Amino acid sequence: MNLKEKVHSLPLTPGVYLMKDSLGHIIYVGKAKQLRKRVQSYFYNNKGHSPKVVQLVRNIRDLEYRLTDTEFEAFMLECQLIKEIKPMYNRKMKNPLAYSYISVREDKSRRQLEVSYDPGLPGDKLHFGPYTSRSTVERALQGIKESQRILCSNSHTQGSLCLNHSLGLCIGMCGGGAALEAYNRIIDRVIALLDGRDLSILNDLEQRMNEAADRFDFEAAAKYRDYSGAVQALLHKEKVSRFTGENNNIAVLEPVDGDVIKLILIKGARIIYRTSLDLQHTDRERLQTAVHSAILEHFTAEAPEDAGRINRHTIDEAQIIYSYLKSSSGSYLIVPQEWLAAAPGPLLADAVDKLLSDCFEQLEEAD
Repeated sequence: MNLKEKVHSLPLTPGVYLMKDSLGHIIYVGKAKQLRKRVQSYFYNNKGHSPKVVQLVRNIRDLEYRLTDTEFEAFMLECQLIKEIKPMYNRKMKNPLAYSYISVREDKSRRQLEVSYDPGLPGDKLHFGPYTSRSTVERALQGIKESQRILCSNSHTQGSLCLNHSLGLCIGMCGGGAALEAYNRIIDRVIALLDGRDLSILNDLEQRMNEAADRFDFEAAAKYRDYSGAVQALLHKEKVSRFTGENNNIAVLEPVDGDVIKLILIKGARIIYRTSLDLQHTDRERLQTAVHSAILEHFTAEAPEDAGRINRHTIDEAQIIYSYLKSSSGSYLIVPQEWLAAAPGPLLADAVDKLLSDCFEQLEEAD
């Protein structure tokens, strides 16, 4: 079967496709809700393709695919295969240094904000991340420092004012005294911003953008718009890391078709159990018992040590899980640890009943 015939014979179901070159090497891994439509899009209506995609298509000589029951599983499988195979066209996830951290380092003179690929040992210094785009991190920090006037050009010494102070970009903490105290208060606000506790610095960037637009300084407005967008991107990544890093017990029900639903149990950023539930031959009471029992069995078992640890190796899975849960493609339940006691009360049973009801509503809407 040639490549054209293979593409035409692909099913219209979720899965992962693996593109190969003339030597049989896998050069790209992708996922799809409907495999045939997604793969066909590479070969037809290609005028809008990026140069990278055009080059990829020129090198495709064969493909294989792996089916999944749900789109969510296709996302997770794609992530796993990219990390295992490291295809040349999946550059973003191939680079082991693709993730950056913001660290607050204690210097001799004052605390410093720095970007690094390694956060150091736990407790070594305060850090935030990992973030998937170093350029976004650097852009966000540039905007924060510029708007708060802590863009010091003499960051490692104290006692004399730097050149940036004369340009209005530094409040003068390099000279010590009251300015240094003000600087420390600003650093506390930056930490609170990255923690999601205080958005005043982000609000300040947005205000500067609006003020620049009002005086028709569109260049400055665009600059502060970019700064604001970069900061918002960091806050989103931190939200992802915090959510999955809390090591939540998450039960997901996702429709496969009108006859089957998929139960997926997640601990932190890792899938620990999955099974298909037949709707045609199982009544509501048995479904509820099956979900309830699976939750008790697998969430009370000892989890892997790294199940809730978010680092550069798990941030992609964390992002997929978080984005999926915030979408409307499935129903989910976060199970508090206290619901998993030796004699679980009615809270878990009621929550499972609601989870099933939400899933059935989605099935009805799909019909």
